[in-house]
Amino acid sequence: MSLTPADLRAAALRTLAPAPDVQAALSRLGFVQADPIRAPARAQDLTLMARVKDYRAGDLERLYPTLDAEEDIIPNYGFVTRDVQRLLHPREVPETRVEREHPGLIADVRAVLHERGEVHPRDVIAALGARRASNYWGGNSQATTRALDALHYRGEARIVRRDGGVRVYGLVPHLDALRADPLPTPDRLRGVVHLLARLYGPLPEASLRYLTSLSGYGLPHLRADLRSSLRDALKGELEGARVDGVPYVWAPGGHPGDAVAPRGVRIVNPFDPLVWDRRRFEHLHGWAYRFEAYTPAPKRTMGYYALPLLHAGRAVGWANLSVGGLSVGSGILNAEIGLRPGVRRTATFAAALDRELDRHRAFLNAAQVAVSFDHA
Repeated sequence: MSLTPADLRAAALRTLAPAPDVQAALSRLGFVQADPIRAPARAQDLTLMARVKDYRAGDLERLYPTLDAEEDIIPNYGFVTRDVQRLLHPREVPETRVEREHPGLIADVRAVLHERGEVHPRDVIAALGARRASNYWGGNSQATTRALDALHYRGEARIVRRDGGVRVYGLVPHLDALRADPLPTPDRLRGVVHLLARLYGPLPEASLRYLTSLSGYGLPHLRADLRSSLRDALKGELEGARVDGVPYVWAPGGHPGDAVAPRGVRIVNPFDPLVWDRRRFEHLHGWAYRFEAYTPAPKRTMGYYALPLLHAGRAVGWANLSVGGLSVGSGILNAEIGLRPGVRRTATFAAALDRELDRHRAFLNAAQVAVSFDHA
């Protein structure tokens, strides 16, 4: 069966299939990317809101201690189920910067963690004293907190919850057991490749190669083996086809040509699996979406945190959402909508947009919606 871009757009929309609750959505996705920017909410909340009915901003953080969920990295930092985390550990990690700058600190922090079982970063500072360490952004941060992060990355600590957004660390017996009896390495590598193909597919083969390369952060000692596993999967395990001359791949099952044509308006965040791959986005939608949060304001064309807006499966513009008001539950969701040239504001589109914005209003606990339009 010959595939078209429309087939691929419809197949990609399958990722937005509704889930009955947060755990079901996490289990189906396997990985949800996290981002601290709140404009209008954190990426992880926006990703889950797009799939879970009546989801509210902050629900993941509130429910996290009760969920089969762990904070980890694959291919970026975010939330994984423990089944996915089993693919990532044991993780062999080279010496970190904080270890070089503060010899012995990791062991001291580890001792505090094992003594108390659960620690807030301020507890470790109180126990060991404040020390500074250089970070990856050219600045300085608390060395003890950097040491906690290193233990977390190694699988010697887990995030048990967040206190006002700050990670609280605890012991991690399930990974201690996994170190004693890990999954076979080929199974781990194959599992990662198939997860990426399923979560982000169908996607260009070049994009899957990039995602696999990024996943080297999750498996730092198996980077070369991960590339080999991808090559093996491309030869026979994954399915694929050329569309407009571009080689696409996807996980077995659910041929893109069988996807139902989508309807309605959907607004998603910049890190959602539906739009994460900018190469696929540009090929399937015919224009380049850019994440401009780190672009100087005078050079932005869409906005600080423009959310891609899709109608009937096709990206037709973007939305900048913010809540203004004096108190929770009484604010106004301000929606500044940018539309691509030639996009018509039909009655069908307007009604579907109103429904989608009302979902975001409830998600953000606002009282009403104010909409403005700005054509590109």
